[in-house]
Amino acid sequence: MALALTDSRGLARAARCGVVIAVLTAMFHARSNAPYLLGTPDHTGTSAFLLVSFLLIDRVPARRYTSPLLLAILCAGQIGDATVRYVAVPAVVLVCGYRAVAARELRTGDAANALAAAASVPLTLAVRAVMVHFGAYQMVAPKIAISRPRQWPHNAELAWHALCVLFGVVAGSGSSALERDAGYILGLACLLAAAAGVARVAWTWRTASRAEQLLFAAIVIDLAAYVFSTMPILTNPYEVVAVLPCGAVLAARACVPGRVVGTLRAGLATGLAAIAALLPLTTAAARPAAVAPTAPLSAWLEAHGLTYGLAGYWNSSVITLHSDNRVQVRAVVIKGRQIEPYAWETSTLWFDASRHDATFVIIDLAGNGLSPSAEQYFGRPSKTDHVAHWAILIYQKNVLDQVSVSRASSAGSRSRP
Repeated sequence: MALALTDSRGLARAARCGVVIAVLTAMFHARSNAPYLLGTPDHTGTSAFLLVSFLLIDRVPARRYTSPLLLAILCAGQIGDATVRYVAVPAVVLVCGYRAVAARELRTGDAANALAAAASVPLTLAVRAVMVHFGAYQMVAPKIAISRPRQWPHNAELAWHALCVLFGVVAGSGSSALERDAGYILGLACLLAAAAGVARVAWTWRTASRAEQLLFAAIVIDLAAYVFSTMPILTNPYEVVAVLPCGAVLAARACVPGRVVGTLRAGLATGLAAIAALLPLTTAAARPAAVAPTAPLSAWLEAHGLTYGLAGYWNSSVITLHSDNRVQVRAVVIKGRQIEPYAWETSTLWFDASRHDATFVIIDLAGNGLSPSAEQYFGRPSKTDHVAHWAILIYQKNVLDQVSVSRASSAGSRSRP
């Protein structure tokens, strides 16, 4: 909203806020998107680093504290998500670098900001190395590469599908056909508004504000990186989730002029924006709260005094979180002929048999975790119980003794990822 409000006055500010909310929440009309913040597509928090960086550059581009603060924000963002490195950093370097060259002056705030963005990459690597030296979680570097040109048309189709999911242009499962159709129309309108905002910046590039240029560059870079890389699959629209908030800002600035002349016209614009913003929110609020699928399993483990165990990735940390750390489940994976820690945001101390006593293993019979074959690695359990589609293997020994924490894995917490 702060980015959208720039250069607007009076009721135009309220109308722009309404457009931003409408675009950001349009996807909630579809029940499949109900768990949006904690389900697919997720990674929404990464966008905060993009938007705050762009807002800083737009509002105070040449203050003494701008470039150092920008450096810190981008560094913090890259530690959490590589999207900041592949999208935000190039956007800032290109736009600020362009403006510095266009001004034919290198000693400007734009030049300093471009330099700060470029310097954030090696600084992040250095900070991360220090962090893991002192015991920070291990992290897996994203496996990304340029895909073959013949794959690009298919990737473009997946990118379009991702945009439809983000903006709510999907066949929702509302309670009535009218609700589904209304939701689809709202989502399509939001997508078209964002497209109009992108086109507007492209057409008026030379006179566009820094924020508009940065948002435009972020959208183009994010989509291009998605289409030309090996990342696209049907289930990962979160890789382009930054397009949604960036598009919401550009949509607001394109649909609502900075100043709406006339009380009636201003009131009408504000009212329509408010209705569009409140419609998806009220629809989502009327639905029952989503229940975590692993909630019954978490409650069962706690009720039976099972407080430390092992599972596959999708059945581990979620239980630890849901039980408020009263039941701690650590992620492992079968590699070849042994069980190893799942080295993604993992601490090797979790698998130290001298520190912890793991007495159970969770097998996911639905195929979304450890398979029944994992039993051969841990041995015959003293007891096996079932909760929904999970089998809980209970042991009278510490199953951490069967987990292979190699020297390489242990050293991983003390070296650069």
